[in-house]
Amino acid sequence: MARLSDPLAVGRVIGEVIDSFHPSVRMTVTYNSRKLVCNGHEFYPSAVVSEPRVEVQCGDMRSFFTLVMTDPDVPGPSDPYLREHVHWIVTDIPGTPDASFGKEVVGYESPRPNIGIHRFVFVLFQQKRRQSVVAPPPSRDRFNTRRFAQENDLGLPVAAVYFNAQRETAARRR
Repeated sequence: MARLSDPLAVGRVIGEVIDSFHPSVRMTVTYNSRKLVCNGHEFYPSAVVSEPRVEVQCGDMRSFFTLVMTDPDVPGPSDPYLREHVHWIVTDIPGTPDASFGKEVVGYESPRPNIGIHRFVFVLFQQKRRQSVVAPPPSRDRFNTRRFAQENDLGLPVAAVYFNAQRETAARRR
């Protein structure tokens, strides 16, 4: 059971997107080389248009990882009937400091929340062997991170982080 002080539990990422886990790998996600993603921090959608840099630090270059980025609040947090919307899937990421070495299964889609404050969750799984996910999901909507992990024999996550974003007004984009 996740501790109530765990930001992933407070943000309901644990429970709604993933099960409780013990982080065992250090993952950092950075947008525009200087905007570090920290649990619960807010980013403007205009600041996360480009694909982020993801660093995986595990100490074993023979390990491989799968990264999933998802929005569990689609179309809006009060009625997320399209939960989850997948924004990015990268597999076969070596235990090196850059996810760009992996195989992109689902291309990066920048966050564009329309209603309310959305959570954008990065979940990292350690693969049991070098494997590519056989096929991308049939749709970005109604994606399920738990089912994806089960279907691809990934087990529990080894790291996760999330940020919040909401629709920008025209004045904020200037």
